[in-house]
Amino acid sequence: MSKQGKEPLIPMVDLKREYVVLKPHLLKGIMDVLNSGHYILGEKGRLLEAQIAEYVGASYASGVANGTDALYLALKALDIGPGDEVITTPFTFFATGEVIAQVGATPVFADIEKDSYNLDPEEVAKKVTDQTKAILVVHLFGQAANMNALRAIADEHKLYIVEDACQAIGTEWKRQRVGALGDVGCFSFFPSKSLGAFGDAGMVVTNSEAIHQKLTELRNHGSTSKYRHASIGQNSRLDEIQAAVLLAKLKFLDLFLLKRNGIAKRYTRGLDDSIKKPSINKTRSHTFHQYCIEFDDRDAVADYLDEQGIASAVYYPVPLHLQEAFAYLGLKKGDFPNAETAADRILALPISPELSIEEQELIIAHINHFIDTNR
Repeated sequence: MSKQGKEPLIPMVDLKREYVVLKPHLLKGIMDVLNSGHYILGEKGRLLEAQIAEYVGASYASGVANGTDALYLALKALDIGPGDEVITTPFTFFATGEVIAQVGATPVFADIEKDSYNLDPEEVAKKVTDQTKAILVVHLFGQAANMNALRAIADEHKLYIVEDACQAIGTEWKRQRVGALGDVGCFSFFPSKSLGAFGDAGMVVTNSEAIHQKLTELRNHGSTSKYRHASIGQNSRLDEIQAAVLLAKLKFLDLFLLKRNGIAKRYTRGLDDSIKKPSINKTRSHTFHQYCIEFDDRDAVADYLDEQGIASAVYYPVPLHLQEAFAYLGLKKGDFPNAETAADRILALPISPELSIEEQELIIAHINHFIDTNR
């Protein structure tokens, strides 16, 4: 909804258009579930787990209720808890830090790279202590973090790597898809994600049979068999209707990622050269869950676009170390300057695969006009 109380002419994500395109495939899958009468931990869920594992190059996958649960259960499966420290980025969605605190561990933040907005390995190395047990790596906006450097740090200090790939399904690091590069990988299928369900859904992948077994138990009340519980788990099961929706969409994922890439290239070519645009290199691919640019006066640009009926979004206006919930860590403004600068300057533009060339050209024209008139 715009500040004028109207639906924008060009929204950030248009799920209605996606539904129209995929409607026959989606309805067939949903009807299969309704006709089966089996709604939890069934055939569709098992098939989705197998296909996601194959897609990302992992040995195992466990469907869960949402991306936050995926992160939380990954930490639990690695026995991370009170007394442990987990290094992560302050520039991410709140859930990344939240789950560390929820398992009783201490979030330890390290600053980000200026261009990729992902964890800076040099900063991570400075934060390792005897209490560090894991690095929680976020592949932000769909671009891979520097996995070689982070893996080297983890190996040197015998740390786990948990990948928060909630925005990055299909993203690659040196031709390997993220999620299966660390010890555990976590995905969100929130409706607006590149692969989105019709509600909340998530997935945890791993190459370890032991970790997979623990994850499968934890998502289902710690159950090893019916009415037998080896640990304290929770109810975090991916339902069959969401699995059916995701199976239908997964067939089109690579095509949609290709469309996102094309939209990103058109933005990069068309937007004024004075604008800081996403950095791209061959080592770390970018699937453009978000296309983010930077402005000195980001809010003025957002307001101008809003007046033109064009949606935009700010990711993320308050870094985690400045969130009230993490005040107990004793951190302050200035501790992570790159993250704080990004939080003040970043603006995300519409980039869903359904965005037309005409709509994108209109967005580009309005932004360039704003730049020209405010030089």
